[in-house]
Amino acid sequence: MGNSRVKVFLDDVRTPPPGWVLTQSVGETIDLLLEEGVTHLSLDHDLGLVEETGYDVLLWLEEQVALHQFTPPALYIHSDNPSARIKMELAIKSINLRKL
Repeated sequence: MGNSRVKVFLDDVRTPPPGWVLTQSVGETIDLLLEEGVTHLSLDHDLGLVEETGYDVLLWLEEQVALHQFTPPALYIHSDNPSARIKMELAIKSINLRKL
């Protein structure tokens, strides 16, 4: 994939919008982020029967930004889980503050 421009959509059920690449796990999403070129990332919180969530990607991103000056993509949430959405929005605010 290299330096191409990629929009990533993490979800276990929904179909991504046209032009977005679907990932269904935290590991798969992080692998794409590490390849560079991810310009947008849209996250669901609940990922089916697995214990990982879209919030785990945000925790990883927050650490990478804080410790390694990682430049995060534009971040979006498309989760229907209201309490998780609030938690994820706070994580995004923290990531955006750290990258300044």
